Amino acid sequence: MPSVIDYEHGISAIDSGFGRPLLDAIHLIVEDGRAALVDTATNASLPLVLAALAAKGLAPEQVDYVILTHIHLDHAGGAGALMRALPNARLTVHPRGARHMADPARLVAGTAAVYGEARARAMYGDILPVPAARILETPEGATLRLGGRTLAFLDTPGHARHHVCIHDSRSGHVFAGDMFGLSYRELDAGGRQFVFPTTTPTQFEPAAMHASIDRLLALRPGAIYVTHYGRLRDVARLGADLHRLIDAHVAAAQQHRDAGEERPARIRTALTEILLDEARRQGWTLAPEALLGLMANDIALNAQGLVAWLDSGA
Repeated sequence: MPSVIDYEHGISAIDSGFGRPLLDAIHLIVEDGRAALVDTATNASLPLVLAALAAKGLAPEQVDYVILTHIHLDHAGGAGALMRALPNARLTVHPRGARHMADPARLVAGTAAVYGEARARAMYGDILPVPAARILETPEGATLRLGGRTLAFLDTPGHARHHVCIHDSRSGHVFAGDMFGLSYRELDAGGRQFVFPTTTPTQFEPAAMHASIDRLLALRPGAIYVTHYGRLRDVARLGADLHRLIDAHVAAAQQHRDAGEERPARIRTALTEILLDEARRQGWTLAPEALLGLMANDIALNAQGLVAWLDSGA
C-alpha cells in the first residue's frame, strides 16, 4: 500500500515512490464523492495512486481532474499513463505546457538535456501522450468546480514559465508545486518546518519568482502544499526565508559569472555553503554529511539552473 498522509478538508498527500520516501507527493482532493489529483510524478506511481483511491472507496471513474502545476517530469511524467486509467478525467495544464502533453517529444528532449538521455529514461521511462481533446488549458483566472469547492488558477512563473498554483476555496489553502520551494520532512525539528528554493532547470527567473511568492503570501493561506513535500504551515515565515535564500542563490551566481569553465563547480560550492549556513541558522539536527547527501541532487540542479540563467543574459 502507498504511504498516504491525510490532512483536513479532504486533502491527502500520496507518496509517489519517486527517488526516495517523502520526496515527491501527489496531492489528492476529495469533495462530494468526486476527486482531483494535483501532479502525477512518474509512470511508476500509477499503481500507488489507484491503490490510494481504492483505499478511500473511490473508483477511477470518480476522478474528474488531473491537475498539473507544471510539466517537469517529476510532476507530469506519469500524466499519460494516469489518464489512460482514469476514463472521466480531464488533464489541466498551463497553456504553455498543453502542446507538450499532447506531443511530449520536446519535453523528453529537454529532460534528457538536463539529466542525460540514459539517466532520464531510467528515471522517467516512456512518456505517453495525452489526447488533445482531454486537455484543458488553465491560464490565469481559470476556475474548476469539484463538488462544492472551486479551484482557482494563478499564473506563477519564476521556476518555470508554464507554472500554475491553485487556490482552493474550501480550505483557503494553496497547491504550489515547486513555486514555494523544497521542504523535506527529514529537516523538520520539533515540528518546525523549513524551505529551500529550487532554481532548476532552465527557466529560473528570480524577479518573477519573488513576485509569484508574494502573490501566494498575499492570499494569506493557512497552508501551502508543495510537491517536495506535503503541507507547510507558518507560511509567512517560510516565505520570508524563501525570499532571502533566492537572493543568496542569485548573489552566488553573479559572484562567479565570469569564472569560465570553473563557473558550474564554483556555483555548486557556493550553494553548498549556503545550505550549510542555513543549517546553522535554523538549527537543523541532521548531521552535515547526511544533509549534503540528502540535498546533493538539488544542489547540482540548482547550480545548473543558475548557470542557464546566467547564460540567458541575466
